[in-house]
Amino acid sequence: MTTTTMLQIDEDAPIATWFKVGGRADRLARPADIDQLRQCLELDPALRVLGDGANLLVDDDGVGELVVSLERMNRVDWDAGEDLVEVGAGVNLPKFITEAVRRGRAGVEGLGGIPATMGGALVMNAGGAFGQIADVVERVTALDRQGRTVVLARSQIDFGYRHSGLNHLLIVGATLRLPKGDAEALRAKLKEVMAYKRDSQPMADNSAGCCFKNPTLDRDVPGAGAKGQRVSAGKLIDMAGCKGLRIGSASVSERHGNFLTADTGGKARDVILLMEEVERRVRERFGVTLHREVAVWRRTPSA
Repeated sequence: MTTTTMLQIDEDAPIATWFKVGGRADRLARPADIDQLRQCLELDPALRVLGDGANLLVDDDGVGELVVSLERMNRVDWDAGEDLVEVGAGVNLPKFITEAVRRGRAGVEGLGGIPATMGGALVMNAGGAFGQIADVVERVTALDRQGRTVVLARSQIDFGYRHSGLNHLLIVGATLRLPKGDAEALRAKLKEVMAYKRDSQPMADNSAGCCFKNPTLDRDVPGAGAKGQRVSAGKLIDMAGCKGLRIGSASVSERHGNFLTADTGGKARDVILLMEEVERRVRERFGVTLHREVAVWRRTPSA
């Protein structure tokens, strides 16, 4: 362990992901504020930012770049202005949703059951059938790779389906617009969302949630959808006969085709090979290319 002006850096540190498999970080830092995050950039401009690990798979060889967890940058200001809430990038999204509902603040109850930090949720525009984080964003504060502060209004952010265009930035925090609502009604909505997730998804398994984005078809696929329609990746995976498919310690969930799960103590390489095999089968069967929601970190030759 080394220290740089109070910035703690752990060596050979585990990288916690929801798959519960995969390699380690040669170095891992937990900055407490923007100044320490800038120190991280000085140490390694190519650093990787770790959120909740819910949408991440780390190859078994780990990574050489400095890994930065923003878990300590988790301040919340519920009174940032009329209907506005300031949140740090390291804020835990599920806990924030619960607190917002308790306070009768509307707008994020439809995101129940999505594991993420606020920064990760913003980068991937986390969402589902009941809404997306972009719906409540007022502005985002970030650093660029040169350590300069960048503030973007909602209109300047290229939000789309599981997309934000913010990947090149290091998210520091955001301002959300959460108007006051009826706490009981918000609680009921959150319970409805969570019940839907529990009934349709293998939430107890070692999984990163939906592995692939729902594709927009460029041709008619009988039984799935028409050209131009966004369809369920899970349905295509099911129709391609992949449910229950296993490679080593990784398998496609029998409950939901878009969930790839890992056995405890298994190998990340098995999950990667399974992703590739599912992609191949869907492409060969339907001519549809699946794009991953799950980010895969691999050791780069220069790191």
